[in-house]
Amino acid sequence: MSVIVWFLSVSLPARAAAPDSTLFTTYTISTGHTSLTWTVCGSTQQTEGCYGSGPLEPFGKIGALLESNASVNLASNTVTRLIYVLDIATGSAHTGVTLFVYKKTDVISLSSDTVTVTLSKSVPLSLTGGTSAQGFMAANNKFLFIGTNKSSDALKVQKSNYATTQITGFAPPTAITSDRYGYVTITFGGFSALANAFIVYDANGNALEDGGGASFMLNTDQAVLPSTLH
Repeated sequence: MSVIVWFLSVSLPARAAAPDSTLFTTYTISTGHTSLTWTVCGSTQQTEGCYGSGPLEPFGKIGALLESNASVNLASNTVTRLIYVLDIATGSAHTGVTLFVYKKTDVISLSSDTVTVTLSKSVPLSLTGGTSAQGFMAANNKFLFIGTNKSSDALKVQKSNYATTQITGFAPPTAITSDRYGYVTITFGGFSALANAFIVYDANGNALEDGGGASFMLNTDQAVLPSTLH
């Protein structure tokens, strides 16, 4: 008895590329880390070159920087993303810490990219900074994790409404790292010190593991530099 098996071949539509997939944004930072300049270059379907630039300023001292994932509107060829700037020397005493959130919008046509960057939110954080401080920041889709080497605690900041949750530590953070699945590790205490510990959070902001040791995470596109682990 023979059995005939038929296989149905289904052709799936190709996923459309993001309108800004041929464009890139570079940043330069001033001496003293008090201002930041963005520049958008690359190509459109008909042209190539640079399409816009501008400053983000003033800051007391930029301690950490992140971009969000992009939000894409294919109907209008618009791409929107957020730029997170952690200022670790705000206020008259330059010891405050503030998260500045900028909205960057790219409207791409056949021949150009119209770029606008505007301040969307400023969030004072219950951390201690300073002009000699170090800032740490990592993120997943739902949360930012932020700390400085002048505060024993760190903060979890919800992206949707910027609500903050204190993360208690026994020593200042020395690193905040993440992996491709949205897990984030906060390392407290020095990497070469006898007293250190870590906490691991999942993509939903839940604490999964903690313990002694100076553990950290790796991701697929940005190296962890051992020289920055103190």
